Amino acid sequence: MTRVLLAPDGFKGSISAAAAAAALAAGWRAVRPGDAIVELPMADGGEGTLDAFLAAVRGARRMPVTVTGPDGRGVAASWVLLPSTDDAPHGTGVVELASTSGIELLDGALRPFDADTRGFGQAIVAALDHGVSRLVLAIGSSASTDAGFGMLAALGARITDAEGDDVVPGLRGVQTAARIDRDGLRALPTGGALVLTDVRSPLTGPAGAAAVFGPQKGLGPEDVTAADAALARAAVMLGTDPAHPGTGAAGGTGAALRAWGAELVPGAERVADLLSLAEAVGGADVVVTGEGSFDASSAAGKAPARVAARARAEGRRVGLVAGRIASDADTTGFGAAVALADLAGSTGAALGDPGRWLTAAGAALAEQLG
Repeated sequence: MTRVLLAPDGFKGSISAAAAAAALAAGWRAVRPGDAIVELPMADGGEGTLDAFLAAVRGARRMPVTVTGPDGRGVAASWVLLPSTDDAPHGTGVVELASTSGIELLDGALRPFDADTRGFGQAIVAALDHGVSRLVLAIGSSASTDAGFGMLAALGARITDAEGDDVVPGLRGVQTAARIDRDGLRALPTGGALVLTDVRSPLTGPAGAAAVFGPQKGLGPEDVTAADAALARAAVMLGTDPAHPGTGAAGGTGAALRAWGAELVPGAERVADLLSLAEAVGGADVVVTGEGSFDASSAAGKAPARVAARARAEGRRVGLVAGRIASDADTTGFGAAVALADLAGSTGAALGDPGRWLTAAGAALAEQLG
């Protein structure tokens, strides 16, 4: 009997990490029904982080909440309550920006000047109102470049312009903001807050939030310079260093969270710790990981790289599955590597039915690594 750990990340825009792990497991069992399989879906702070905790942590509970989405409409969202521990006697609240203020929630056109992070802040408030001892905040996949001002407003801060009026939501409000009044700002829980992000960008400059991620959210070339200047002024109001790694994450939400007192940490690394990846790898003979697109950038701190590194350090056989494997990707450390696009005959076919092709990939990996 082979002990198998299936620890994929989500396949962005296609299938969640939990569903990917389940499909891989079905394929593996079809070939080797006697093997012992553990499913441990991974995440790096983006979409799917809540599902990863729900699947991996016994006793985790989904807590429904309705929030204001990035386009101003109500969104039926949730946060996750993790069970009590010695360092978090009243539990830990896991809140995900992707499902409360994420770009995937926009219905139609992007809103580069008006989308904001209020919904994310409202979900954090719900966790605080529940009485959690600690927060884990995942801030990938944002829709806005609002410097986290929407989140701070939901947490009780008042952000005003030069005339003392409340600013409007989004980047448009950041551009007119002159003062942040923190008198009503909610305090961190006693156990503090960890911020999970796979982005280590600074807030401003050529590698900052506006320059690198603004175009993905709808900013034109002529808008980036003005947005960067607004973020620089926001850093002064927040009293935070705009060069600090991760402050540019989620359109500057990393900077606002750091100013609130939260700790910015690499998402994939800390999620792996929180989900006890090391223990799971130690109990396996074979480890399979993966993501939607595996390329040269995958080695730079993403979840599959973290899983593979841990498995190799323990001397385990390692398999890779990806929607596509780019020509610049280094797969030499994997005992087997399978691309769904190759199995399906094209990227479009793989995207059209990812569950089917992940099941086929699980079977192929079982034949090669079992």
